[in-house]
Amino acid sequence: MAKYVANRLFAMLITLWIIVTITFFLMHAIPGSPFNQERNTSEAVQRNLEAHYHLNEPVFVQYFIYLKSLATLDFGPSIKQSSTSVNEMIGRGFPVSAELGMLSLAIAVISGVILGIFAALKHNGTIDYIAMTFAVIGISVPNFIMATLLIQQLAVNWEIFPVATWSSPMHMVLPAVALATGPMAIIARLTRSSMIEVLNQDYILTAKAKGMSTYQIVIKHAMRNALLPVITILGTLVAGVLTGSFVIEKIFAIPGMGKYFINGINDRDYPVIMGTTVFYSAFLIMMLFIVDIAYGILDPRIKLHKRGN
Repeated sequence: MAKYVANRLFAMLITLWIIVTITFFLMHAIPGSPFNQERNTSEAVQRNLEAHYHLNEPVFVQYFIYLKSLATLDFGPSIKQSSTSVNEMIGRGFPVSAELGMLSLAIAVISGVILGIFAALKHNGTIDYIAMTFAVIGISVPNFIMATLLIQQLAVNWEIFPVATWSSPMHMVLPAVALATGPMAIIARLTRSSMIEVLNQDYILTAKAKGMSTYQIVIKHAMRNALLPVITILGTLVAGVLTGSFVIEKIFAIPGMGKYFINGINDRDYPVIMGTTVFYSAFLIMMLFIVDIAYGILDPRIKLHKRGN
């Protein structure tokens, strides 16, 4: 296990370096600079600003300067907000984005698993059709469209929930639900198909023959094996939830990472774009690693072998 973890950590560092490199050079391949929009600034001042942020250096020199600062976990100062560092922006925005993402993921997992189990137990029945209809709608409708519909119906027409900002539990409901619908639908369909397969296994039929109740069969025997595919895709779902939250945060005016990332793109704020991209990439790579470890713990049949065995 220790050797496996060490190999995975090395692979994670290589992956992160590739992401940093590709993002850096793609960003600098776009013509212009962050100061082109400063109409009231003289050319001399712009040159001084570019020299201050090393933008007058060759792109490879800028790249190695950035790698050096990144090695100390310093994402540098924001170009447009010179009094604020990118680390401070991440420190303010990530807790909000993480709260939204984890709340949405909890809603998606709990509701998706419940829908999938009931659909499997009532296979080809009314409950199955209703649950899968919800799943198809959740997969088909993008989260920003779902957010607009929720705002129109539940905030504007019925005035049940408030919108904008992130100041109370009531403000969290609509963005969390809008962000959770897609992952919930995926989990529901996956749980349903996996549960149907597990319920037809011999050991489940044996448990039924012994007179065990449906509740005991599902909780004690079927659920653990049926949820293994769900565990497998959790890393991908976390990536989808966190990247999808950028749009949802913009729609609901939530002061999370999405606000800084979108503003950074609009302002050509290189340190903000790089900082948020690197931070999220590292976070998502770590989540995938945790999911792999959890999968091995939940399924004792999985063993770590040397390549080639």
